[in-house]
Amino acid sequence: MGERKIRVLLAKLGLDSHTVGVTVIAQSLRDAGMEVIYTGLRQTPDMVVQAAIQEDVDVIGISSLSGAQMQHIPKVLERLREEEIDDKLVIVGGVIPDEDGEALKAAGVDQIFTMGAHTGEIAAFIREWWDQGDR
Repeated sequence: MGERKIRVLLAKLGLDSHTVGVTVIAQSLRDAGMEVIYTGLRQTPDMVVQAAIQEDVDVIGISSLSGAQMQHIPKVLERLREEEIDDKLVIVGGVIPDEDGEALKAAGVDQIFTMGAHTGEIAAFIREWWDQGDR
């Protein structure tokens, strides 16, 4: 029957409308054998968490290029805790200043991938997390 594919939800929050990066990541993760669900633009933290529940994903990836990461991402993490599904791997990519990255990691983000990160590095990080767990 084969191994179950890692399910990854990719999201763009708020008014961030830059889609090239998230599209490249989606294709790269699919090429790496993962199942990718892309929520589309103008998502709210609650919409992302509800999609994560409905799609039963393992990983939540948030692409942030608008500078609003400190406004939206902590709310996603809070909603994950409220829904008791904070065992998901949460990764963030895009334009994230170092100080915001540190604050996001302290709030519960598992990894930050800034502009220029190699897509293979992202897939490898997810795969390593997956392989270390009891899934």
